Amino acid sequence: MNLKQYLKRLNESQEMPSFDYLSRLQYQHVTTIPFENLDVIRKVPIYLNLATIESKILENGRGGYCYELNGLFQALLKKLGYDAHLISATVLRPNGEWAKADTHAAILVHLDKPYLVDVGFGAKTPRVPVPLNGMNRTNIGETYAAKQVSENTFDLMRTTNDSSRVLYRFTLSKKDLIDFHEGCVFNQVSKDSTFTHTDIISLATEDGRITLQDDLLTEVKKYQSKKTYLSAAEKEQVLANIFTLSLK
Repeated sequence: MNLKQYLKRLNESQEMPSFDYLSRLQYQHVTTIPFENLDVIRKVPIYLNLATIESKILENGRGGYCYELNGLFQALLKKLGYDAHLISATVLRPNGEWAKADTHAAILVHLDKPYLVDVGFGAKTPRVPVPLNGMNRTNIGETYAAKQVSENTFDLMRTTNDSSRVLYRFTLSKKDLIDFHEGCVFNQVSKDSTFTHTDIISLATEDGRITLQDDLLTEVKKYQSKKTYLSAAEKEQVLANIFTLSLK
């Protein structure tokens, strides 16, 4: 891994592992590198190979979805000296149905206590490490907490506007990137995948979040939301100027 190049994209320098440094790295990641499924929609194969993912994100200035973003970020954390490994999660869709089991990749980091870290959950990606002791972590009107379900299983809860819901259920078992091969294929080709229908691009900002789904741009700033439908030309401009991405 080109550590210098990765940290440069995150506007960070190398430091000793600490909670504060981890928090900064996560915040910089979700505000700098977009979640995006452009390759899925355009049928460009995504392989769970760190060298390929690094080339896409660092050399080509792209983003990615959970396997790419969390896969590369976990490798960075290990390189920096953190005790960090991938874990699997099952997403609870807004309609109350569980998605395909264990097809979301997230990260568990052990410091003074274990923390859930995720830089690849689209428009609901937490900006801060979430401890597994049930403590709330709040940032820009979003509160996250890990609720223990059983000895090895937790739910990631998100609360906004006094409304709480489960985002996904995760276990603590260590996973390798290759363990997500089936999920990665499913999310690239299945009609039941969230990612095979429309473009989805999302990036956290200092005071909110910007998300583009197909031609609908949603800008959230200080608890206020603005939605705008874009023409094809406007979409290209937003991709280039806001997300630093290109459809070409």
